[in-house]
Amino acid sequence: MWDGDLTYNDFLQRLSIQDVLRDAGYHLNKRDGLRYPSYVRTDSDGRRVHGDKFLVTPNGQCCFQPPNQKLYNVISFIKEHPNMFADYRAGMSTDRLVNLVCNRLLNNLIQERNPQIIAPKAMSKPFSLKDYDVHRFDPNDRNSQKPFYFYFKPRGIDLYTQYAFNKHFVLATRHRNDGLKYTNLAFPLTKPGDNTIVGLEERGRPRMDGSSTYKGKAEGSNGSEGLWIANLKNEPLDRVGGVGWFESAYDAMSFYQIHREAIKQNPELSRKGIYVSTGGSPTKGQIKGMLEATPQAQHYLCFDNDKAGREFVELFKQIAKEQGINPDNVRVMPIPMWAKDWNDVLLDKPSEEHVKSLEGEFEPLGVPEKRKLGGMRR
Repeated sequence: MWDGDLTYNDFLQRLSIQDVLRDAGYHLNKRDGLRYPSYVRTDSDGRRVHGDKFLVTPNGQCCFQPPNQKLYNVISFIKEHPNMFADYRAGMSTDRLVNLVCNRLLNNLIQERNPQIIAPKAMSKPFSLKDYDVHRFDPNDRNSQKPFYFYFKPRGIDLYTQYAFNKHFVLATRHRNDGLKYTNLAFPLTKPGDNTIVGLEERGRPRMDGSSTYKGKAEGSNGSEGLWIANLKNEPLDRVGGVGWFESAYDAMSFYQIHREAIKQNPELSRKGIYVSTGGSPTKGQIKGMLEATPQAQHYLCFDNDKAGREFVELFKQIAKEQGINPDNVRVMPIPMWAKDWNDVLLDKPSEEHVKSLEGEFEPLGVPEKRKLGGMRR
């Protein structure tokens, strides 16, 4: 927590998802949602925005956006839709945002941070990998690989994929002033054309049921320009043939694993294709920097299959157009409608935990047969 004594459990117990939906600008649609409360967004003329709807589950604690079945609770909704809340500022930690929104909704005043709001960069310590103990994955040392099992196994990412990406992830442990230690799976961020590590995309160890825990970027990370760049064959960026864009490194590794055999059979594709993660919402700085560094590349947009992902596609196309990139060099890689992201596709789900939580409350969902998906090609 950032301020006060309230915890995430307090927020989940004291707030309902409907409180958060209303604060995000959604309105109860009394003509819809006869079985489950329906919340919709309206335009400036008071007309409903087609396709922008959330249904609330019977217990009132979660919602989902059909046709996707991903469930959001109070915490995850705020974290994955930060731009919907007036408290959000560019570069703000999503943990900080959750704290601000939930305390405000509970009428619990928290201390303002005026110096950080006025000059956040000046008050934030620049990122340094020296502040961390780093454990690396050694393809030739089985013991070095074992600690990574608990992070990759729930995601379905196998050892062969870990071998392929071994230079592009570590376990990072930061020692805090209070003596506590926190270890996360970390994906180093660099600016295109510069190998200096400017931050970390971080993922916490999943819970026993496989559900996600912490995700974010390390303190002081340059998230506006830094990207996770997995250049498996060390191809010079100005000669790269294909760039796959993802919202997380997990998704990029999942995409590779799904298409691994096809990639292996095409050495040129393997050598000239690189994988990029924005670590969340893409920024203009990230997109511009990579476009400038890869003038010959085809860009394959593999963002999530949701409203935010579609907005990221439009943002990318707009920036590419401004920089004079041939529109034919920007392609969208479609994700099956039943999956939110490439990790869902790898696990062949709409997620098991979501389906189980809806069991007996919703009609059975038909899952389309997995179809063969095309990979990146020059």
